[in-house]
Amino acid sequence: MIFYFQRRKRKNKKHNLNSINFLLKIIISAIAVFIAAHLLPHVRVDDYLSALMVAIVLAFLNTIVKPILTILTIPITVFTLGFFLLAINAFIIIFAGKLVSGFHVDGFWWALLFSLILSLFTGILNALLGVNDKTKRQD
Repeated sequence: MIFYFQRRKRKNKKHNLNSINFLLKIIISAIAVFIAAHLLPHVRVDDYLSALMVAIVLAFLNTIVKPILTILTIPITVFTLGFFLLAINAFIIIFAGKLVSGFHVDGFWWALLFSLILSLFTGILNALLGVNDKTKRQD
């Protein structure tokens, strides 16, 4: 009986760590959105709350829409040696700009550049803060 409760306690702890890790990733993405938007002249974020909404919308779109688009565009992705995935990222950024009222992108090329800078900043911030470090999460 004691073993059951100890095992259950470990699962709840792991669930809490996953939730905190997810929230930390969203906050890091929001910071990266805010920084990248201020670096590019044709990408605007009105305030930090809008950057947070962009991070949440991008997380949703990358989870739901991007896999569908990737599967539907396999032939052109293979033909372009994977470079069409960058175009999919740009289209997702443009779509996020349509969904979030405080976020504006002035065109496809700016969305493409924004997605590249966003990926770079998010990767750097995640590495600095150790968000994706699997050695910290082992029991």
